[in-house]
Amino acid sequence: MKSKKEKLDAYFIKGLKLYNQRKFYAAHEYWEEMWTNFYFNDRIFVQGLIQASVGYFHITNINLNGARGLFKKCLPKLKKFEATNIRIDNLVELIHCIENAKKCVDEIEDVNDFDWDNFVELRLKAIEE
Repeated sequence: MKSKKEKLDAYFIKGLKLYNQRKFYAAHEYWEEMWTNFYFNDRIFVQGLIQASVGYFHITNINLNGARGLFKKCLPKLKKFEATNIRIDNLVELIHCIENAKKCVDEIEDVNDFDWDNFVELRLKAIEE
């Protein structure tokens, strides 16, 4: 039987892989399952990832207002963990991309004008035993 940590790691890694494949809604589902069903120290960080993922999803389903709101909400949650993040290697780069994504969606009126250079794949930190 898997330990709580093993279950959390499995949900996180599956969400990360889906996010990197730009399957944003599916990634959000795995991270939300993790966030909803377990208590862990960096829940707010994972909530920020959920919101970022759904923000990008909103761009793909033509909802700029939804993307604007979620990018705005996720940034403070992610920034809170810049110094203590234990899950991804490139958090600073992710924050920078989301800040740029937010600026982009604030300036455009058509989702087809979104600059996908404002997306970065996440790099998993080595998981400690």
